[in-house]
Amino acid sequence: MSTEKSRAVLVALANQQQLIEKTKEYLDELAFLADTAGIETVHRFIQRLERPDNRFYLGKGKFEDLSAYVKSFAIEIVIFDDDLTPSQIRNIEKELNCKIYDRSLLILDIFLQRAKTAQARTQVELARYQYLLPRLTRMWTHLERQRGGTGTRGGAGEKEIETDKRIIRDQITLLKEKLIKIDKQSITQRKSRSSTVRVAIVGYTNVGKSTIMNLLSKSDVFAENKLFATVDSTVRKVVINNIPFLLTDTVGFIRKLPHTLVESFKSTLDEVREADILLHVVDISHPSFEEHIQVVNTTLTEINAADKPTILIFNKIDLYHPDNANDLRNSYLRGGSEQKTVFISAAKRGNIDELKAILGDEVAKKHYTLYPNSLQ
Repeated sequence: MSTEKSRAVLVALANQQQLIEKTKEYLDELAFLADTAGIETVHRFIQRLERPDNRFYLGKGKFEDLSAYVKSFAIEIVIFDDDLTPSQIRNIEKELNCKIYDRSLLILDIFLQRAKTAQARTQVELARYQYLLPRLTRMWTHLERQRGGTGTRGGAGEKEIETDKRIIRDQITLLKEKLIKIDKQSITQRKSRSSTVRVAIVGYTNVGKSTIMNLLSKSDVFAENKLFATVDSTVRKVVINNIPFLLTDTVGFIRKLPHTLVESFKSTLDEVREADILLHVVDISHPSFEEHIQVVNTTLTEINAADKPTILIFNKIDLYHPDNANDLRNSYLRGGSEQKTVFISAAKRGNIDELKAILGDEVAKKHYTLYPNSLQ
């Protein structure tokens, strides 16, 4: 994407079970995603509709309103909060004559921008190509064509779209082979760390995971107020009460995380699967923090990592002002969960000592299980 921000409108549906206010909140998140991708949001369209229209996602009248707005204000991008079918993308692009993003493609593009290591870039590129393959259209401009003089087959009459599809299939094959080699290296690295207690930080995107990583490890992991500031997993050695352990900062989860991304990030998510302890970070100042907890828990269940000892860290407590904080604390302590709970402010360094004490106790339990003879 260029340094000059493209202008976009956002589009979402609200069914009978979903309040318009909740849909607006989801569009706030979509706008944050767009900003992270370098796209400026200038308008929003919301329609109450039980299910997306098969042709244009929106109903006929609302789509005509969208079309009129896009053409009147020369809008470059339209972003939908749901995933679109290949036929919907073709129909919408043909009518609007502009770039079309659905939620998954936007997230994939952000991941591609943010990925720094060879492993992360390979994982994201594979996920993106797999997502694009059935959705290529004549007007698609997200994909950089990789043609050479001898790289194409067929005569001049071959459709460009078919050529692009063949190129993508070849790229998918190459990326899968590359990822297999990288995964083997990652497995070897993790095996070499198997004798040390491993702790993984998980949570919804932009809840402060990297800031907490920096506080606990005294490192300089990149952190900013953007969605998916961290895509690559980062491992640091930490010592609490003279017991060493490995702390991993992982990619943030989000509502409707693209399935192809979860599949491609298998190696990165193995850091979570193979961890001994999870630190589940929650932005308690966010109005939907309980929904965020559920999204993370659901994702952990999907990757078979939901049964691990977990410390629930409510971050940004300095920005949250409940009527009775004790009620909130007790509501989670009374839930029958074995999760430890701590309330902190990573930005203000508030209550970090309590977090370290709880984490130190959990690490010690696991450490002495691995090395019972070291218990004095």
